[in-house]
Amino acid sequence: MSTIMNAAPNIFSYRKFWAKRFGVAPVLPMSRAEMDELGWDSCDIIIVTGDAYVDHPSFGMAVVGRLLEAQGFRVGIIAQPDWTSTEAFTALGKPNLFFGVTGGNMDSMINRYTSEKRTRSDDAYTPHGVAGKRPDRSVVVYCQRLREAFEGAPIVIGGIEASLRRIAHYDYWSDKVRRSILPDSRADLLVFGNGERQIAEIAHRLAAGESIADITDVRGTAFMRKHLPEGWTEIDSTEVDTPGRVEPHRDPYEMEPAQAAQSKTPPEGTHVVRFQRRVVKTDPNRSMIRLPSYEKVSRDPVFYAHASRILHIESNPGNARALVQRHGDRDVWLNPPPIPLTTPELDGVFDLNYSRLPHPAYGDARIPAYEMIRFSVNIMRGCFGGCTFCSITEHEGRIIQSRSEGSVLREIESIRDNTPGFTGVISDVGGPTANMYRIGCKSPEIEAACRKPSCVYPDICSNLNTDHSSLIQLYRKARALPGIKKVLVASGLRYDLAVESPEYVKELVTHHVGGYLKIAPEHSEEGPLSKMMKPGMGSYHRFKELFEKYSKEAGKEQYLIPYFIAAHPGATDEDMLQLALWLKQNNFRLDQVQNFLPSPMATATAMYHSGKNPLGKVTHSSEDVVVPRGGRQRRLHKAFLRYHDAENWPLLREALKSMGRADLIGNGKHHLVPAWQPAGTGTAPEGVRRTGKIKTDNPMVKRPLRTDRAAKRGGPVTAAAKRRG
Repeated sequence: MSTIMNAAPNIFSYRKFWAKRFGVAPVLPMSRAEMDELGWDSCDIIIVTGDAYVDHPSFGMAVVGRLLEAQGFRVGIIAQPDWTSTEAFTALGKPNLFFGVTGGNMDSMINRYTSEKRTRSDDAYTPHGVAGKRPDRSVVVYCQRLREAFEGAPIVIGGIEASLRRIAHYDYWSDKVRRSILPDSRADLLVFGNGERQIAEIAHRLAAGESIADITDVRGTAFMRKHLPEGWTEIDSTEVDTPGRVEPHRDPYEMEPAQAAQSKTPPEGTHVVRFQRRVVKTDPNRSMIRLPSYEKVSRDPVFYAHASRILHIESNPGNARALVQRHGDRDVWLNPPPIPLTTPELDGVFDLNYSRLPHPAYGDARIPAYEMIRFSVNIMRGCFGGCTFCSITEHEGRIIQSRSEGSVLREIESIRDNTPGFTGVISDVGGPTANMYRIGCKSPEIEAACRKPSCVYPDICSNLNTDHSSLIQLYRKARALPGIKKVLVASGLRYDLAVESPEYVKELVTHHVGGYLKIAPEHSEEGPLSKMMKPGMGSYHRFKELFEKYSKEAGKEQYLIPYFIAAHPGATDEDMLQLALWLKQNNFRLDQVQNFLPSPMATATAMYHSGKNPLGKVTHSSEDVVVPRGGRQRRLHKAFLRYHDAENWPLLREALKSMGRADLIGNGKHHLVPAWQPAGTGTAPEGVRRTGKIKTDNPMVKRPLRTDRAAKRGGPVTAAAKRRG
């Protein structure tokens, strides 16, 4: 890594706080009685969370709590408190150092509402899956109650909800731009991204007597201040990305010329835009970029898209500068992103003293999120895919952080030996993307200087190491462990990366697919794909050929499960029709589909709100993006993905006629929807109703499966998605 990337101290190198003498708690306490049993008169740090407390490394509150415990601090948990009064927030008293507040492993609004803004009927992070155990905008509400109960107590907010709302952001549920979560919550500090490095430093500095108001230099944190400190250079964001005309080019963000020359030339016909960056010669460690103010971006969607673009440009820990955005008479100040954890540090985090069980206070209550991940193993963090609809990169970063083989194998053995109900099957060995383990840039210098949002779009970067041999070796060692019958891969697979290693595809298909493997083409048409930054269908077909070849060689009947997004920015009605025809041609009848959900801070959300493309220069006259809005159009786009569902046929017939494609209505194999309507379904025009049943021999229509990115689209989530908070 570069000098900057190596600058951070090891998170386990701090001198332990004096309270280490109390030792390791079986579980972190949730009550005064438990504190008494441990011999504590108080907590040093109290974590308030919107999730039930599960002492497992897939749950953020457990990771942060156990890490702080390993630093010598006494940590208590207040899980899913009743927010209608302050009583639940005073259960453990006032902490000696600070309160840590998180909404949980998911943004509370995505957790509570579907992409159609309907209230969900369950909550996977609550005992028995009961809905309604957390408020809307949980972080803000929890902080309000803490301020009422303990005015002046330091509050540090973090987790995905705070991380994705660290600047002014478009809020889909209120259909407006909201302020940064910092002024709304009145928190003292905001930790963004995976927070181990930041939270360890903050805790030790507060323990040493520093005021939280003076802790303004920790990477990966944000705070409020009134004035620019001395010695800093202010750069207007328009100097970084000067508004100008849009030019077609191969890369969504052009790198420096020396690096750009090393990039591959994309396939002919690729349509993305050039980012022409004006280099401002200043000391990056004493420079800040001023974004358009909250007041400006809330009034003008073009400035909102511009601010989103700058935030994504300044996201590499190796070269990012501080960002500042005015809110009223104060600035929200964002320090550069945190330095990624090294492999020994990440191993240390996963090797902490987790019980790997829900807190005993829940008794026999079933917590669905825990049930989904209790036999799975997370082997890495981060994602360099850069998909615009997904917020993984904004939260975890694009630099892959991988665990060692030994750490992963130890966790599998721990599951085998200690997890109740284990039958010998590891349900998932993966992460945000299953096959990015130990994959990264060949050159630390190039990696530290790069500003591209994706290493695999529009083509795989020539500087990217695509060697899957470490992952293949890990798979082989995992399934060879005594007592392990099967090791499955259930996390989403980046198939355009997988085809670079046919040996990996063979290993995966032969040993680690449980009959079905999910992949996410997301669309078939170039228009929406270019706005998603996803590869074309050529990569899908190459992967499909390898998948079927190696399945046949292994004597297995296995199926690919493709996932698609409806109503994504850039998708026209014609695009959705072409996708429906592709699905019909390939005999796919999708059982679960999701409409695009504009999650805070995602690039596609900026497209949705502004109607502009922030992958290129943003001006009032720059490229417009088609945005499917309104209930009817969103329903139509979803209906195209479920063209086989009789409930959708009336809507599709009406749309096909208005599009001049009535030739696709009929009873032949080349038609998309029939001219007749089964009794009791839809609302058919008079004279075309008749009884009938939908018949299919496609096994996919019988097995509902869920995509790991459904949290970003408003649907249910898999184990992989639950690990990302």
